[in-house]
Amino acid sequence: MPLQQFDSLISEFVERSQSILGDSLAGIYLHGSAVMGCFNPLKSDLDLIVVVSRPLTDPVKREYMDMVVRCNAQGPAKGIEMSAVLRGACRPFVYPTPFELHFSAAHLKWYRDNPDDYIRKMKGDDKDLAAHFMVIRKRGKCLYGAPIEEVFAEVPPGDYMDSIRNDIADAPETIAENTMYLTLNLARVLAWQEEGLVLSKKEGGEWALSHLPAEYRPLAADALDEYAGSGRPAYDTALARRYAAYAVGRIYSL
Repeated sequence: MPLQQFDSLISEFVERSQSILGDSLAGIYLHGSAVMGCFNPLKSDLDLIVVVSRPLTDPVKREYMDMVVRCNAQGPAKGIEMSAVLRGACRPFVYPTPFELHFSAAHLKWYRDNPDDYIRKMKGDDKDLAAHFMVIRKRGKCLYGAPIEEVFAEVPPGDYMDSIRNDIADAPETIAENTMYLTLNLARVLAWQEEGLVLSKKEGGEWALSHLPAEYRPLAADALDEYAGSGRPAYDTALARRYAAYAVGRIYSL
């Protein structure tokens, strides 16, 4: 299985996290495609939430980021996405959720060019964490530490909806540039809003094939094919824009 090729990397990440963070480490939790049955090493990243019991000092952040960057180099094509959060923001749940540290491959150059600046500025709050916590609660995996139900409170439905809406609000303007991602993401937002389903992008596309108006189903099928690794199809851009306008209108009308 594709994910299994990263078992040693995940083990290294957990072991090094224990070594660097010591008794402040409350737990490490896997979410995203890796726990939702649709991990693709060419298109997926490894999504991790690291929970700590107290704020991280700048020297600890620097040591931890150096470790994350080394692990990222061994990861899938999109690398590792990691957020470190305080346990006190997980239960009771705080929204927007504050974070101590964040990394994704998109930030790699910034960290390499100016690590001190990165450490100083990479702290704040992130609406996306509500969606990540929801997936952890519903389908996540504890890699180390306290059980999920003990660390993470339920995410209020309104906060989750605001989080996932935030990711698709500009879809009518941007879907031509990011057709696969937004086509599938819009579908999984609709699936949550209408049926309370917490789905992966792949599952969102499959839901779309039986729930969207017939006009938009070929678009969903093309997006699923691209997500599976078949290459970028010749999307009908006008259709994609109509779909985005339809889906966003439906999402915000309810």
